[in-house]
Amino acid sequence: MDTTEPNQQAVRAVLDAALAEGRTALTAPEGKAVTDAYGIPTPAEALAETVDDAVALADRIGFPVALKIVSPEVPHKTEAGGVRIGLNSHAEVRGAFLSIVTNVRAYDPKARILGVQVQQMVPAGTEVLIGTVTDPTFGKIVAFGLGGVLVEVLKDVTFRLAPATRDDALSMLDGIRAAEILRGVRGGAAVDREALAGLVVKVSQLAADFPEIAEVDLNPVFASESGVMAADVRILLTGEVPAARRTYTREEILTSMGRLMKPASVAVIGASGEPGKIGNSVMRNLIDGGFPGEIHPVNPKADDILGRKAYKSVMDVPGEPDVAVFAIPAKLVPAALEEVGRKGIPNAVLIPSGFAESGEHELQDRIVSIGEEYGVRLLGPNIYGYYSTWHDLCATFCTPYDVKGGVALTSQSGGIGMAILGFARTTRTGVSAIVGLGNKSDLDEDDLLTWFGEDPDTECVAMHLEDLKDGRAFVDAARATVPKKPVVVLKAGRTAAGARAAGSHTGALAGDDAVYDDILRQAGVIRAPGLNEMLEYARALPVLPTPRGGNVVVITGAGGSGVLLSDAIVDNGLSLMEIPPDLDAAFRAFIPPFGSAGNPVDITGGEPPSTYEATIRLGLADPRIHALVLGYWHTIVTPPMVFAELTARVVAEFRAQGVQKPVVASLAGDVEVEEACQYLFERGVVAYPYTTEKPVAALGAKYRWARAAGLL
Repeated sequence: MDTTEPNQQAVRAVLDAALAEGRTALTAPEGKAVTDAYGIPTPAEALAETVDDAVALADRIGFPVALKIVSPEVPHKTEAGGVRIGLNSHAEVRGAFLSIVTNVRAYDPKARILGVQVQQMVPAGTEVLIGTVTDPTFGKIVAFGLGGVLVEVLKDVTFRLAPATRDDALSMLDGIRAAEILRGVRGGAAVDREALAGLVVKVSQLAADFPEIAEVDLNPVFASESGVMAADVRILLTGEVPAARRTYTREEILTSMGRLMKPASVAVIGASGEPGKIGNSVMRNLIDGGFPGEIHPVNPKADDILGRKAYKSVMDVPGEPDVAVFAIPAKLVPAALEEVGRKGIPNAVLIPSGFAESGEHELQDRIVSIGEEYGVRLLGPNIYGYYSTWHDLCATFCTPYDVKGGVALTSQSGGIGMAILGFARTTRTGVSAIVGLGNKSDLDEDDLLTWFGEDPDTECVAMHLEDLKDGRAFVDAARATVPKKPVVVLKAGRTAAGARAAGSHTGALAGDDAVYDDILRQAGVIRAPGLNEMLEYARALPVLPTPRGGNVVVITGAGGSGVLLSDAIVDNGLSLMEIPPDLDAAFRAFIPPFGSAGNPVDITGGEPPSTYEATIRLGLADPRIHALVLGYWHTIVTPPMVFAELTARVVAEFRAQGVQKPVVASLAGDVEVEEACQYLFERGVVAYPYTTEKPVAALGAKYRWARAAGLL
């Protein structure tokens, strides 16, 4: 890969000149100067001001040539009739020159025509697109896909953060659906992958180096076995510089988050002794939840609330609380927040609604300014509060929850937060925290992820989000967390309708979903397709051991389940192990003649518990098998709880010996299978009734995390 240093000074001169003229697009010769400065291969070309110039240049460059109009007002040359290709003679060049100028004058009579570009025809190859755009969430990103008109028809494009590394670029070549074309099909030669990846890196670096470059579009790029060349270059500019976002160091985030999630003292502003009031619900939850620290109610009209001394102002509260929970109307928040700032309280939990989500952007901007002035981190507004179970903290007006465990759950929506709560209660999922984010005026997912990544009580993080305020900060936090524990994300607003709903719900501006999808994957995040999947992944991932290899074996009592489980394995990017002859013979020793070895291993439905146990033992004992998928069929011969108990016992026995393999199970049968699944789940086997898809999806999520974490 070419490692020649780019000539940034040359690019700076071109951009400054264009911006000084108030232009938002570079001309073709300016684009050529920029690409040359970054070693981006483009055809030989020169500017002709007259017909005779064009003929002379065509002779010098060598036929065939292409002619393209050069006009600052005509960035889309083809639409204006300003392009002719495949010209092979002086006569064709003369005719094309005159035709192009005539077409463009008719297209835009006011357009300044600087001349006609005479360009070497590009050698044949596979047409691809390489470009960059400035995304509102992630900043500069680079795109790669099939070129020409195919990109518009197939939309087979993949994205990465810019600047991209060589590995990023190579993964982009493999990431499009038509990747096989680049490797050569039907006897065709493969493209030069190193040259193509190198071009992706250079284009992404160009965009990253210059904030005023809004967009770079190389389409088409012709890629062949002998190299790459960009046939057409379009570069758009912007004079707008994004407003700088207030940032905090990792140490600052961990310090403030530590006091938020493990407070010794909490003040409740708007505390109330009247049932039905939000301030009363928050107080009851803190007290009844057993919070061991100090609880200070603040209400100017009360002396005592729920047996606690009440204070007229937060300024009167003794000491320096770690958190102030707000349960007052939105219009009263700014004045109270200033007092919180003067008191030196580092965290404000803003439950009230009535801010940006309802159009009150100025009010939200005001509280953000107050928070920044006094160094107060803001959670919310427009939230249900938060739970920190290991510290017996229930700072919310919703129902309490105190089942401790390793799953941290966050949501941008209150309704989704309550769905999370109900799911956790129904499935008896232990959580380390449940946090509402609401409008995310300050604290957001990257702050929480930074904390949960270091929190010893958290084993898995699951986040519902409608937007990201700072996509790059989130990616950085995810990359720091994923090697230690899985991060699951449910991104709402995948469709145009969903994006509009997200925008109206919390003031979020949803980014393009394809960009989110690729960049979240680049960060190592597991993206859940829906709410139930997010919750099930969060519940299952801490239970499953990390796989040590890719060989998955299905053991089933029902042939139909085996087929569906096999389909699910392929759908989730997993591999059915090819069973070697000796292992096949070992399985056959335990199953009836009318059963089926191979993979799936079909032991048939009428077998006693001993057959299930023997085959599961064999699957766990053989080191060539890395994961087991069990398909159970309810029979009186082997009742559901008998299957569950023997499976849990065998798995526990092997884990005690150090054999840590993920085991998932699909149970088909009458309602007794529900209890059996819960029994298995609580003992380290991820099991679901009435579905072959869910257990394999959970296993697939564990594999995706293991790969992202570098453990496979």
